[in-house]
Amino acid sequence: MHRRGGKRIRMNEPPPEYEEPEPTYQNEPHNESWSSGGGQEEAAHAEETGEPSRGRMTRLRARGGVPLKAPIIEDDDDDFFFEKEHQKKRKAPGRKPREVVPKEHHEKPVRVYQEREERVFVTDRESTTDESSLYYILRHSKSTITTIVDSWIVQYKTDKDSALIALMNFFVHASGCKGKITPDMQQNMEHTAIIRKMTEEFDEDSHEYPLMMSGQQWKKFKMNFCDFVQTLVKQCQYSIIYDQFLMDNVISLLTGLSDSQVRAFRHTATLAAMKLMTALVDVALLVSIHFDNAARQYEAERTKSREKRAADKMESLMAKRTELEENMDEIKNMLTYMFKSVFVHRYRDTLPDIRAICMSEIGIWMMKFSSNFLDDSYLKYIGWTLHDKVGDVRLKCLQALLPLYENEELKGKLELFTSKFKDRIVAMTLDKEYEAAVHAVRLVINILKSHQDILTDKDCEIVYELVYSSHRGVAQAAAEFLNVRLFCLDPNAPVTYTRSGKKRLPNTPLLRDLVQFFIESELHEHGAYLVDSFIDSNPMLKDWECFTDLLLEEAGPMEETLDNKQESTLIEIMVSSVRQSATGEPPVGRGSSRKMTLSAKEIKQVQDDKQRLTEHFIQKLPLLLHRYSADSEKLTNLLAIPQYFDIELFTTSRQEANLQALLEKMTRVMSTHVDREVLETCAKTFEFLCTEGSAIYSRCDLARGTVIDECVNRYQEAIDDYRTLIEGNEIPNEDEIYNVNISLKKVSIMYSCHNLNTWKLFDSLYQDIDERIAQPVDREERSQEEDDGIPREALVYCIEACFFAINWGLFHLETTMDRSQAAREAEELGENLRKYLAACNHLVRYDRESTVREAAYSSICDLLVVFSDQLRSHADENVQSLVCLPSDDQAELLNEFVQLMVFSTEQEDCQDETRIEELHKRRSFLAAYCKLIVYNILPMKAAAEVFKHYLRHYDEYGDIIKTTLGKAREINKVNCSMTMCLSLIKLFQELQEAANEAGGRLLRTSQEFLDLKELAKRFALSFGLDAVKNREAITVFHRAGIYFAVTTPNESQEDPSAAPPCIAFLEILAELTNKLIKQDKKLILTFLERRLKAGIPSSRSEDWQPLVIYRNSLLHGETDQLPVTSKRAYTRRKKDADQEDDDEHDDDDEDNSNTDNNINGKSQPTKASDNIPELPPEPTTCCMSGCQNCVWIQYAAELTKILDDGGEKAREIVLQRIEDPSLKMFLKMELRNMPPSKPSDSS
Repeated sequence: MHRRGGKRIRMNEPPPEYEEPEPTYQNEPHNESWSSGGGQEEAAHAEETGEPSRGRMTRLRARGGVPLKAPIIEDDDDDFFFEKEHQKKRKAPGRKPREVVPKEHHEKPVRVYQEREERVFVTDRESTTDESSLYYILRHSKSTITTIVDSWIVQYKTDKDSALIALMNFFVHASGCKGKITPDMQQNMEHTAIIRKMTEEFDEDSHEYPLMMSGQQWKKFKMNFCDFVQTLVKQCQYSIIYDQFLMDNVISLLTGLSDSQVRAFRHTATLAAMKLMTALVDVALLVSIHFDNAARQYEAERTKSREKRAADKMESLMAKRTELEENMDEIKNMLTYMFKSVFVHRYRDTLPDIRAICMSEIGIWMMKFSSNFLDDSYLKYIGWTLHDKVGDVRLKCLQALLPLYENEELKGKLELFTSKFKDRIVAMTLDKEYEAAVHAVRLVINILKSHQDILTDKDCEIVYELVYSSHRGVAQAAAEFLNVRLFCLDPNAPVTYTRSGKKRLPNTPLLRDLVQFFIESELHEHGAYLVDSFIDSNPMLKDWECFTDLLLEEAGPMEETLDNKQESTLIEIMVSSVRQSATGEPPVGRGSSRKMTLSAKEIKQVQDDKQRLTEHFIQKLPLLLHRYSADSEKLTNLLAIPQYFDIELFTTSRQEANLQALLEKMTRVMSTHVDREVLETCAKTFEFLCTEGSAIYSRCDLARGTVIDECVNRYQEAIDDYRTLIEGNEIPNEDEIYNVNISLKKVSIMYSCHNLNTWKLFDSLYQDIDERIAQPVDREERSQEEDDGIPREALVYCIEACFFAINWGLFHLETTMDRSQAAREAEELGENLRKYLAACNHLVRYDRESTVREAAYSSICDLLVVFSDQLRSHADENVQSLVCLPSDDQAELLNEFVQLMVFSTEQEDCQDETRIEELHKRRSFLAAYCKLIVYNILPMKAAAEVFKHYLRHYDEYGDIIKTTLGKAREINKVNCSMTMCLSLIKLFQELQEAANEAGGRLLRTSQEFLDLKELAKRFALSFGLDAVKNREAITVFHRAGIYFAVTTPNESQEDPSAAPPCIAFLEILAELTNKLIKQDKKLILTFLERRLKAGIPSSRSEDWQPLVIYRNSLLHGETDQLPVTSKRAYTRRKKDADQEDDDEHDDDDEDNSNTDNNINGKSQPTKASDNIPELPPEPTTCCMSGCQNCVWIQYAAELTKILDDGGEKAREIVLQRIEDPSLKMFLKMELRNMPPSKPSDSS
């Protein structure tokens, strides 16, 4: 095949030695290097063609010759690399290159975003405004990518040079560079010099470039960019890519750009190179198909007899096959060269996006061109990158591997890789990035299918436990693994029968195994999680007949009988499955934080499932209730099933008899059972069945009335008997006490779901509460038999029942249609509310029984919410009159309860289950109190008593306090800020009081004080990153803190120059100065100096150190005045400095050593302090992302001015502070190019 001349890259030669300018990523094996050779071949090529030798493609040329000194690169003297490179390139035959007339430049208003060292940097998102450029066309044109590429191909066929320049400029502009490659540069400069020139013109102070910008238009550009590269190769695949001009120049440019120190060049070129390789892989596949067809045709023609054989056709097929073979070799050489030149070095780039691109594309190559890329020499790169520290890169690795394992034809090539990296893949199922964990589990499933013996039992157990994960995707993936390994139907399993001869269903052994799996996992409170994991992937969870057969039918001769634990577990799984099938909602904690919206298909599925389960359990549930009527645990679960029925099916399917049987069973349960959970579930089921408007309402309401009548009659009988005994000074026996407790329990539980106000129970219930509060407060402890009034347990039920009575009264008043009695009812309800709240206040403050106090506290909090200001918006003025606001005394009472019962309760040594229940109860108390603050019922300053425990009790209540903090900020930022400051002040005062009681002074080095500083730091983080939005709140915080810290008590101090007693609070306040903007720091500093009555002290005594620390934090970054700091190791004493006494010398020495340790992490030589002046404070606001205007670069510039040594010491000091390797390398490059400071006048 004739090949036209042009710049030629010898693709069959590996690139020369490469020195990676960036740190090796993690602890990966070093990439192999290659020797540099090929000089003789180039000389021979020059002799044969008569062309001047251009030298082979060296690594330095490929990467653009960009030295390590970035961002602006001087012309280097590496001419020995380019002995023949300075010769002009041979012009392509044809017309002369077009002169590019520079377009008239129109001045645009620029946006200044930062000013540093008298330079103004401008951010402009458009790298070119030339409407004829490919970049502009791709960004703004509505033409298809194919049309744009075809237009460029027409230009290329007319004028290669101008088309190539347009394509090269496209890659440069797509990187965000405003430079432009001219025809003169292309003719007279190598790619090395071109890239160097573009680097000089690149605006590196802007960290944005097209591939990194957010927004829909830039996302579309990135997609168009990738499509353009691939379409270009596709449209040129038959001739142009083999002309030794286009691909050689494009690959040379992309290789150089991908090795640039400029991140934008490196990122854009790597993406283009990887997409170019993907497109070449597609071309290689097409060439391979054509080659196979030509080979078959040739063989078919060759096998013909001599008489039938066409010689010219054979010659044509032979030539075609040879040409296709050469094309395939050429493409493979391109792929190999680009892989070794770009991929091998960029797969471990410091930028995660570049690493992710490499992993994503290599997976495509392996899948499409497995004969060339699916080899251990390529797979190892994915295996190494599985250890990447960025979750998205790890995810791309797994996404690359998944299709390979799913392909049956490729499994054989993955055995060695699987054996080497199996442990890592299994470990990634526990990845902190849930999406990566999901893909890891799926990959393990494919490994299990293809290599069953390679996974050990220990590996499988890791995946087993993930079915209880809080992340739904991970749990469902783990369930799929279990379905493959354990829960799959065995076609060879023997058929089993029940004792009555009924054939067992196929899912019976699977359900037995699932029950055993759940029991052995010992996570018995997570049955709903287990069901949620399997319900979409295994149909056994919706095989209702199989469930009920296992529970109702006796075991056959070849079966094991279910024991009590197995029956309870099976019922729990069945009820959880019923609940999720009927609602379509995952269990609490598994769903998304956003409200789930079911699709039309999912809604239809839920309706069908609900209908099927209703049809089945209408008949079976009464039998199950009868069988397990004596077991409270099983009964509680079974009674919840009717709550998920489609109740209309009772009438449409003629199931009135089964409905009556169900109601009779429930009535009997309410009559005979005393377990609270059973009664509550039964009451809720009655509430569901008695839905107004349903066809079965009248029948269910009749049954409910019967149950309530029985409960009320038993209560009245029991309480009358009990009161008669008390009035006659008799002691009730255990049966009489039991009857009162049980009857009141049932009344309270029924009251929670049903309106019992028509039975007029409130006065009777409140009578017992009133008698309780009428007893003397200071009575001594007495036994229950000697105590007056009803038993403690019964009193709690009375409090709850009265609470529900008041709520039902309000509900009736708001919803009743008959308004004639509304005024009287509202007056009666208001009177009941006031006296009930007064009684609860008394019980919370004085009652000795903790359960009584807890019930009263919960009632107060809930009623204050129900009867808050929101009632004023009701249309009825009678309802508006019921608004009840808390008094100051009541607010203080609630706070005292929270401090005592929530924050002062010590952990008791008890069982885990009991401890968890106690913690849950305390969390409920705290949530009830915080709810009053969030709803503006209590003033926001009441939250200070809660915020001060944020750090100390973070593990128990951190989420509640953090949520309250966020809601309070939404209500009012300034008030919330003041509240946080108040909480710090309260804690500080407590520390001072404790120190005074101990006969000492508050130590700033004590753990309590350090914890207070940490709390202040947490508060600072809660303000977020937008300093302008929180400006007023932060300023108010500092003003309030300063006012508290420097205010002296009214009584005069013995020493008027002594520090204020609370001056140490300024050190705590210093933790929030980084949230102040520059202007506000000056204002706060002025406010501080004005509040200090004695003025800024010149003494450096220990008492005034918090002031020094706070002032230094306010002066941080200022250039107009130097901060007052304690002496450091880098301190040069002035010749005219006053001599201080020995004690001050000791303090200074101690300050020197402490500060020196903070700066360097180790002690400095003594001689360093003789010649180095005082240093400014270190920056604390670095975002660790390698910004071009990094605060550490500014800090180094300040140090360079101060130290006056050319910047060497400044670089050393800054690099010693940095631990992150990526940031350290970035700063190393930036500081190396930092200009030396001008000699100062003093030097």
